[in-house]
Formats: sequence, structure tokens, C-alpha cells
Amino acid sequence: MARFYERLNTELETFIGRQHVFFTASAPRVGGHVNLSPKGMDSFRVLDPNTVAYLDVTGSGAETAAHVRENGRLTVMFCSFEAKPLILRLYGSGEVLLPADPGWAMNRPLFPDHPGARAIVLLHVSEIQTSCGFGVPLMAYQGERGDLVHWARKKGEEGLRRYRREKNRESMDGLPSGFGEDG
Repeated sequence: MARFYERLNTELETFIGRQHVFFTASAPRVGGHVNLSPKGMDSFRVLDPNTVAYLDVTGSGAETAAHVRENGRLTVMFCSFEAKPLILRLYGSGEVLLPADPGWAMNRPLFPDHPGARAIVLLHVSEIQTSCGFGVPLMAYQGERGDLVHWARKKGEEGLRRYRREKNRESMDGLPSGFGEDG
């Protein structure tokens, strides 16, 4: 049975803290592609009962940032793959902070020093839903993959800037992401 909350409580924050993966979901205002992205790398933080954030690192796409910049809609989902089953969805309005934006310097120290960090995505949570998660399989966490960190270190700062200019400037539907404008 689904339950709804107006804000995160200690039990839900503890659940979030135990999860190694979360998913972001976004879509353009009209048409286009719905995007669903898995995230990890210890990149999620609860800032207060109605504000969460994650560190976004340079990768193959720019869908979430482009969608959030266009319409603000963002959902974050956690699901337990271990122990007690639970699915937790956070609904709200997103905000993309780039390194030159106000708020970046204050929030960046909250996250690990991942090479290729390109944005902090804030979610101003308006509604929270939990559901049973009985259909989610049991799986054991084995650790973080080092591939993305290795790739980013190998590219170096200038290579990452070039990559963002060439491949992350806009979403697959042509919406501007804000990436690649840093030189």
C-alpha cells in the first residue's frame, strides 16, 4: 500500500543513506524522450526535510539537466535491493547548479571529489511516496565501479570541457543543458 508524506523523516533519511543506487526521471514539457538514469558513487545528500541534492558528473548524456532547465520536473527513486523491501519516490521541482552559479561553492563540499563534476542537481521536494517494493529482486552490493572516475581522470580537465562542449551541450531532443558553456 502506498503512503504519502509531505517531508522526509528520520526513517526515510536513514533508508536513503543505506542505498547505493538511485534513479532520476525527467521528461521534456512536450513530446521528446522520457529519461530514466541510474546514479551512484555516494553522490546523493539530504539537505533538509524538503530539499535533496546529487552531484552530477560528466557522462554520455545531458537529459536530466536539459529537462530540469526547461520545465523543472524531476522525480528521484530509491528501491531496496537488500533486506526490507521498500520503494521511495521524491517528487518536486529541480534546479541545476553549475560551477559558476550561486550555491555551487556552498554545496560542492558536501560531495566526494569526483573528477568530471559538472553540476549539482537540487530537488525541492513537494511530495514523497513509499510503496512495498515486494517485486524488486534481492541483490547484493559489491562496490562502486571505477570506470567513470578512471575515464574522467584520463581525459583531464581540458578534455572534459571539450567533451561537454561536443557531447553534452543539449539533450537528445535538442534542449540546452547548460553544459559545455564553461570554455
